[in-house]
Amino acid sequence: MLTLSMRSVALILLGTTLISGCASSRRTADGNPRALPAEGAPAPDVSELYRQIGLMAAPNPLAFVGKVASFASTSPDTTLVLVSISIPNRALTFSREGDRYRAPYEVRLALTRGMAEAASVNATEIVRVGSFREINRTDESIIFQHFLRVPPGAYTLSAAVRDVGGSKTATQQVAITIPAFGAGKLSIPILVYEARGRSTLDSLPKLLASPRSSAVFGRDSTVAIYLEAYGSGTRLPLDYVVRNDKGAQLWRDSATLAHNGALFHGLLNVPISAVGIGLANVALIRRDTRDSVSAPLFVSFGEDIPLMSFEDMVGYLRYFTTSSRLRALREAPPERRATVWAEFLRATDPIPETATNEEMQAYFGRVQQANQQFRIDHNPGWLSDRGMVFVSLGEPDQIIERSINQTFSPTQASPNTRLQIWQYRQYDSQLVFYEEMGGRWRLTRPSQAEFLSLSARKQVR
Repeated sequence: MLTLSMRSVALILLGTTLISGCASSRRTADGNPRALPAEGAPAPDVSELYRQIGLMAAPNPLAFVGKVASFASTSPDTTLVLVSISIPNRALTFSREGDRYRAPYEVRLALTRGMAEAASVNATEIVRVGSFREINRTDESIIFQHFLRVPPGAYTLSAAVRDVGGSKTATQQVAITIPAFGAGKLSIPILVYEARGRSTLDSLPKLLASPRSSAVFGRDSTVAIYLEAYGSGTRLPLDYVVRNDKGAQLWRDSATLAHNGALFHGLLNVPISAVGIGLANVALIRRDTRDSVSAPLFVSFGEDIPLMSFEDMVGYLRYFTTSSRLRALREAPPERRATVWAEFLRATDPIPETATNEEMQAYFGRVQQANQQFRIDHNPGWLSDRGMVFVSLGEPDQIIERSINQTFSPTQASPNTRLQIWQYRQYDSQLVFYEEMGGRWRLTRPSQAEFLSLSARKQVR
C-alpha cells in the first residue's frame, strides 16, 4: 500500500491588484448601440509560455499553473513529490461574507500509470480576502501545494481545478518522470518564496513554492531556488549557470550547500538584473559527481504586461509617458536597466501602496483591446489612428457617424466620405476620423493637432 503525505496551502500573498473595467455601450447618431472595448482588459493568456518552460498551464478563464518537484525519502524505492498549483484570485467567484469576501475552490490531483492510479488528492479550500480590490488580482495570489509519496517511474499527472462559486473548471494532463534518489544525486530544484530545509529524510521540506517559476523585472531583485543534495561529507560545492531560451549564457556563479543531518540543502539566489527579460533556464551541477538538474525561470515586466524585450517595451510606452522619461529608459546601459525600470515604475505609479502600477496595467489593457478592435485599420491595431487615440485617451463618451460629400485624401474611394466623431467630454474635445479606401480610418489634420495636444496632457509624467 502506498502511503500518502499531504500538506496543502491556500495563501493570499500581499501584492498585486488590478483595476478592471466593464464593457460598455455607446450609441451612434442613428441610435444603434456600438460596443466599445472597456478601459481594462482581460489578463493576457500566457499559458503557452508556461508550457514552453515545462510547467503545467491552463488558459483563461480559469487559468492555473502547476509545477512538480521531487525529493529523496528514506527509501530509494519511494520518492517524495511536491505538486504546487498557482491560481489567480481573478479566476474564482467571490461572494460576500460579512465585511470580507470568500471563494471556495476544489483541486483534484491524480498520478496514474497506465490504467492504475498510484496516488490521488481531492481537496476543497476557501480563499478569504479583506477588500473588493483583492478579488481582481492576477498575480500568484493563491498557492495550493501537496506532497505525495510514490515509487520512481513514468506517470501521467492530471490536475483539475473547479471554481465552486461559479461554473468554471479547468483540467490539464502531462507526462512526468519521477526520479529515484541516492547518494551523489541532486533533488529537482524549485523556485520558492520561502523555505526551511529538513534534517531527516522522513520529514517534509517546509517551503512555499512559486509554481509559476517567475519574477518581475525591476520589482524582484533576486529569485530563490531551493535545492537538496544527497551523500556524505560536510559541505557540497555547486556550479550554476543561467542561459536564455537560445542557449546563450547570461550568468554563472558557484555556491556551497551545508550538510544538515541526513542531507545537504540550501537556497540559491539568482539576480534578476543579470537574467534580464524572457525565458531562462538555471542549470545546477555538483562538482563531485557532476550530477546536474535544472529549473525554469520566467522574467516579465509584470503580471499583465506581455512578454517582450526591453527595447520593445520602451516602444510600447510611446503613448504612456513623456519623451524624456522614455529617453532615460532607452539610454540606460544593460546593467542599469533593472534599477532604471524600477525607478520608472515608482515615478509613474498612481497608487504606490500596491505592488503594481495600475495606470500601466490599464494602458496595456487598452493596447490589447485596440489590437482586437482596430485590426482592420492597420496591423497592429494599437498603432492605427483610432487605436492610438483609444490607447492614449481611453474610451470616448460618444461616437457619432456621418457621411458627407467631401474628399479628405487622394486615397478615398468616393466623395461620399464616412466620418466618425469621437467625443471626449472631460477634455471638451471631439476628434474626427475619415474612412479611406480599404476601410482604413484616419484622423483629419485639425484632429491630429488636437490629439497631440491632448495626448501630451494625458501622458504620465
